[in-house]
Amino acid sequence: MDEVIEEPINEVTYADGSRKEEASDEDHEDPVNENVHESILDLEKDVEVNYDPGLWGSINDTKRVMIVQRGPIKILMKNDEFPSEKKSGRNRSFSSKYYIREFPNGEKHERKWLVYSNELNRVFCFCCKLFKNKPMTTNLAENGIDDWHNLPTKLREHESNPEHCANVVKWVDLQKGLKLKATIDKDIEAQIEKEKTRWKMILVRIIAVVKTLSRNGLPFRGTNEKIYEKNNGLFCQLIEFLAEFDPIMQDHVRRVVDKEVQNHYLSHKIQNELIILLANEIKAKILDKISKAKYFSVILDCTPDLSHEEQMSIVIRCVDIEDTNQVKVEEFFLGFIKVDDTSGLGLFNQLEDTLNELNLNIDDIRGQGYDNGSNMKGKHQGVQRRLLDINPRAFYTPCGCHSLNLALCDMAKSCVKARNFFAYVQKVYTLFAGSTHRWDVLKTYVKGLTPKPLSVTRWESHVESVKAIRYQAPELRDALIEIANSSKEDIVMAEAKGLCKNALEDFEFLISLCIWYKILDKVNRVSKVKVNRVSKVLQQEEMNLEDAITRINELIVFFQKFREDGFENMMKEANELANDVGIDPTFPIKRVVRRKKHFDEDVEANVEGSQSPEDNFRVSYFLHIIDQALTSLKDRFEQFELYEEIFGFLFNAKFMSIGEEKLMEHCIRLQSYLEHNQQCDIHGKDLFNDLRALQTILPKEVTKSIDILDFIRSYWDDGGFQCAWVAYRILLTIPVTVASAERSFSKLKLIKSYLRTTMSQERLNGLAMISIENEYLEKLEYDDLIEEFASKNSRRSIFL
Repeated sequence: MDEVIEEPINEVTYADGSRKEEASDEDHEDPVNENVHESILDLEKDVEVNYDPGLWGSINDTKRVMIVQRGPIKILMKNDEFPSEKKSGRNRSFSSKYYIREFPNGEKHERKWLVYSNELNRVFCFCCKLFKNKPMTTNLAENGIDDWHNLPTKLREHESNPEHCANVVKWVDLQKGLKLKATIDKDIEAQIEKEKTRWKMILVRIIAVVKTLSRNGLPFRGTNEKIYEKNNGLFCQLIEFLAEFDPIMQDHVRRVVDKEVQNHYLSHKIQNELIILLANEIKAKILDKISKAKYFSVILDCTPDLSHEEQMSIVIRCVDIEDTNQVKVEEFFLGFIKVDDTSGLGLFNQLEDTLNELNLNIDDIRGQGYDNGSNMKGKHQGVQRRLLDINPRAFYTPCGCHSLNLALCDMAKSCVKARNFFAYVQKVYTLFAGSTHRWDVLKTYVKGLTPKPLSVTRWESHVESVKAIRYQAPELRDALIEIANSSKEDIVMAEAKGLCKNALEDFEFLISLCIWYKILDKVNRVSKVKVNRVSKVLQQEEMNLEDAITRINELIVFFQKFREDGFENMMKEANELANDVGIDPTFPIKRVVRRKKHFDEDVEANVEGSQSPEDNFRVSYFLHIIDQALTSLKDRFEQFELYEEIFGFLFNAKFMSIGEEKLMEHCIRLQSYLEHNQQCDIHGKDLFNDLRALQTILPKEVTKSIDILDFIRSYWDDGGFQCAWVAYRILLTIPVTVASAERSFSKLKLIKSYLRTTMSQERLNGLAMISIENEYLEKLEYDDLIEEFASKNSRRSIFL
């Protein structure tokens, strides 16, 4: 049976009366003017008033005002089926017809004062229950009436009672007074409103300070938290700065200093609460985007922080379809996770728990990207294997940047000469950087690029170190000679002479400069059209499999061509460089090592030293590192070849030129890879039909996957190209690199510095979220933040 309460003046609500939850108490009070605070607290003493007259209990002035403000509530039952009385055993009950009084002349009038108690199954007089000064003879003002047989008679008797008439007058007068706001002193009421406005403005400024410090990863607190004291931290100092120019903060700070208020929303607890509030609002917006995108990828990476705790960064990649201007791929940081077990099982359990906490469905994962650590990429016990066991559609891709870096590392360590070359490059830097005097000598000769140290982890950055020597070799040689002749330190003098002889005056070192600069420069550049760096391009959020495979293939083609005709060009550049340095462009002649031949050896076989020095260098050094590069690139990017077989027909609009039979094969194969547990993201035949239709309408200039997806978006809104829409979204969702997770570690070092190693994990995640995803920080509305902040505690109603 449906029970409804009908309130004649304002609203209709349910009979059981939903109650507001009582706000939890804070561990500190909010500061307000004492008189105003008392007035507000008086209104809050009985916030949770039950409007059933049978549950009113004792009535004080505050409760009476709140009940009159709400007014009497009429309860109506479906089909007028009120509960029957139990005492007489007869089938008698209250009826809604008693709400109406019929006069002898036929006129009808509503008994607004008559209210029914759903809890007690009795009726009461609203005004007499509230305003009686002493016990009345009628039960309508005391315990209520449930004698339904005699109710009409008792209602007429009650209406003629003089006390009832007097109580009606009190009720009506109070009701009118409340409507005119005349029951509260107007000055007090105006002061309350003024205080609310003032506190709102104060909180806006405090939130702005928290936003500024959090966005820039700056520390909040010093050794104390008191205004106008030394070492009180950036938060208090910014508050002091605002107080110099802003009257609102000036007045607030004055009250704090003069101790007119006990608490002032400047404590570290409020700071933490506002940080978490901002971070949660940002995370909510991000999770909303991810849920609308449906398909997403997970990107994980781990690093120890300065408190020696292992932190795992989790990044979600998805296709943002909310942007009305253009579809785009975005990667969102969702927090750091403290991990104690760094094994494949431990990391996977942390990932699974985190996805459950974020309400992200693990079955919607369509990609996973990690670095090349065995606990991550392991084929049997790694995170990627454990996730694939649950969701085979979560395509794993090793980080492209790590793989490219390892391929260069394989080249540089493939032979002794290559290792010696980079040792000399590093030694040039360390010699000059080891002393301010030697650096001054360097600057007198070198006016352009200065030597750079080698990076241990980022081999593609070696191009800057090699470039400084490649284009300034004569100047560096002169600087080394100056140091060798003028240095008073024997070791430094010997090192300078050794670098001159074995490096800058050695033709093999000079040609190595040309070779390595050519290789590293090509690795760091994309094509003739765009002079961008491969390493930087691979780190972009919008990088996808299509572009990554294209660039890696370009790099492989470069090495193949460089192997065929690159050495001759390098010789020409090395000859010119040798002439600039002032040495002969010839390879050093080494002693021929002859060894005794065995009886079964071919007499015509080449012996060591039978080749010319140039040919020996080309075979043992140049061709060796090029062959190592080709081998490493093919091995480390082997996974890309598999994805090219699966999604390749979608790359660069290749489906436009594929025959129907072959296109159908590709669509059916893709369907098989996207099937799991009798569920499939696409149907091959439907995808085939979509692509066939696109062949006739897709503009020729639209070839990139992201552009094709953007093109079909308008049709998808109306129900067109559904399978193609899903296929391209999944393709673009698969990650290529973990650069976003790596970048989050830069923020980790700024936020959790050596001075803030005791920071809690919750505060760390809050500050990191605000700093990394600051684009969404600017979209937050202050009014919404204040309302959310005030809802945390009932005493904060001063802000509402």
